[in-house]
Amino acid sequence: MTAVRSPRAFQRLDSGQLLLIAVAGLMTVAGIAYTAVAGLEDPDFAIGFGALIAAGELARLTMPGNREVAPIGAAAALGYTLLLDMGRAPANHPALQVVAVLAVGMIAGALPHLAVGRPPQLDAMARRLVTGALLAFAYRPLAGPLREMTEENWTPVLGVMAALTMVTLHLDVLLASVLRAERVRAAFSVAVHDELRMAAPLGVAVAASGVLLALASHSMDMAALLVFAAPLLVTQVAFRKYAGIRATYLQTVRALSQVTEVAGYVEPGHSRRVSRLAVAVGRELGMAEPELLELEYAALMHDIGQLSLRDPIPGGATVHVDGEQARRIAELGAEVIRQTGVLERVAEIVRRQCDPCVEMPPLASRIIKVANAYDDLVGGSTDRDRAGAAMERLRLGVGGEFDPSVVEATTLVVGRLTRH
Repeated sequence: MTAVRSPRAFQRLDSGQLLLIAVAGLMTVAGIAYTAVAGLEDPDFAIGFGALIAAGELARLTMPGNREVAPIGAAAALGYTLLLDMGRAPANHPALQVVAVLAVGMIAGALPHLAVGRPPQLDAMARRLVTGALLAFAYRPLAGPLREMTEENWTPVLGVMAALTMVTLHLDVLLASVLRAERVRAAFSVAVHDELRMAAPLGVAVAASGVLLALASHSMDMAALLVFAAPLLVTQVAFRKYAGIRATYLQTVRALSQVTEVAGYVEPGHSRRVSRLAVAVGRELGMAEPELLELEYAALMHDIGQLSLRDPIPGGATVHVDGEQARRIAELGAEVIRQTGVLERVAEIVRRQCDPCVEMPPLASRIIKVANAYDDLVGGSTDRDRAGAAMERLRLGVGGEFDPSVVEATTLVVGRLTRH
């Protein structure tokens, strides 16, 4: 089963992801080949840290935004890279051995997932390996001189560790931003902001844990691995619960959005199509990830006010009704959403989705209005002529009914969708 899915997974990768995976593959081959020829330095250290890396990879989790992370494995990899000694026994492993241990640990941790049909995100694994390798190439040549300095003063050593770790963390954020911008077609500046906001806090915690692990190994020997693995595991469990709650929340919103379809008020798939188009347009316009999540929620539930209608609108196409009725439907939908007590901003987006753009409703409301009108006209069709005719009709409403910047962004997104 896994073998069947793998080619499709590679087909979905863009050029940036493939390049990163290729670089990681070359580093892996070089590291394993060097270690096989030169022999394994300090095998006890390598096996201990490699096992912890594998355990962290096995316990990886997916955070909001489809970000795959392995905090325990990343902290162990960082600790092994920065290791100066273990119980005062010098750690002499070279950078290429670090690459080999990281690669073997990651692969070992990924194998059980592959066996049950849950392949890892190759670009995420490759990014972790490449950033870890770059840190190793910068730091390991300094390990000997730094170890000698610790006999007199730890402050410069800590400074070097902290500085190189922070540089690596920023490099990881930049790599993640480049990949995300290419994958979801977001502006690079927006992708950087999202990564700093969503991923950087966990990265800082992992970096601090890795540095402390390397330092603690100086006096605690191999026991440091177990001592530091415990709090990291607790933290990872908390993150897993958070990610699970957020995923469940989104599934609940999606289920709620299907009530109008089941009841026959709108065409099947309408809410989901509007949501996907709206989020794509939001990315095109540079919306940040938290704003995109609110946009997705609002787009999924934008038609829920139609449940109050005694006689359904034919096909549920609100683009064909007068403005007053459309506003009334939007207000009723917002009131339903407000009853949840936690989606106030989403309710406001839904309430103002039918306001003329001259009244300056929120950007998310303007996007939903255009996306909804487009799907009302096109439905699930992928016919280029029909899509072109729908966009022409939307352009006729630019300036009064529809926001010109939103219509232009929608044109670009629809153009990409109809080409594939």
